[in-house]
Amino acid sequence: MSAEIIGLRQWFETPPGQYLLEWERAHFSAAVTDIFGYHALQLGLPDLDVLQDNRMPHKWLASSSAPMAMRHGVPQPALVTDFSALPFPESSLDLLVLPHTLELSHDPHTTLREVERVLVPEGRVVISCLNPASLWGLRQRRARLFQRMGFGQLYLPSGGDFLGYWRMRDWLRLLSFEVESAHFGCYRPAVSDEVWLERFRWMDKAGARWWPIFGAVYFLVATKRVRGMRLMGAAWKTAPARAAAPVSVANRANSHRKPS
Repeated sequence: MSAEIIGLRQWFETPPGQYLLEWERAHFSAAVTDIFGYHALQLGLPDLDVLQDNRMPHKWLASSSAPMAMRHGVPQPALVTDFSALPFPESSLDLLVLPHTLELSHDPHTTLREVERVLVPEGRVVISCLNPASLWGLRQRRARLFQRMGFGQLYLPSGGDFLGYWRMRDWLRLLSFEVESAHFGCYRPAVSDEVWLERFRWMDKAGARWWPIFGAVYFLVATKRVRGMRLMGAAWKTAPARAAAPVSVANRANSHRKPS
């Protein structure tokens, strides 16, 4: 596969892409199942329905290009928008999921600022990204170097800028997000054949134990924090007044009596 034609959707059809999708489905399902609210939005990657197990009444899929997303052979309506300018009012969504959205965005930091704007206080964002500090990232950098010399093929999708884990955490912290959980996965070597991927299945357990931050993909769940805010109910207006405590008064007549 040449670097000029392979994109993220095409790469997900390859054996390593299917291996990564299987890992992500399990983690997205576990993350969004117990997140409650009214409105949830998925940005990009219609091939992976990450909101399927969420129980919110209103769920949408947003696309940045195609007017119609195909999922399981059935056309699904999609919201077509620029991810760096979402058509939602401030503090209106309870959950946003970004499966490989930021690394494919032309301005990932602006997209993340939009996510912070439309999320309600204590709302959550779930992010997955390919990890450049991994065996897969190392092979991709080497392949790009070879391509500059006129030969070789890329291993990962050609588009996008893969964002490092610590860089992502810094961005979230600057936008007042608090990272609740982080996971790394897919520790098998950067091979393209399904048979070889199965032979290295044992590396998933070994990698999670011995080199946990070097997985091919990382997964974050973060909460929007609003500092200094305290939610108060309507009962604060009718709170009963505190009863006045009795105060003892000294006997002035005795205070002027001369000592015997």
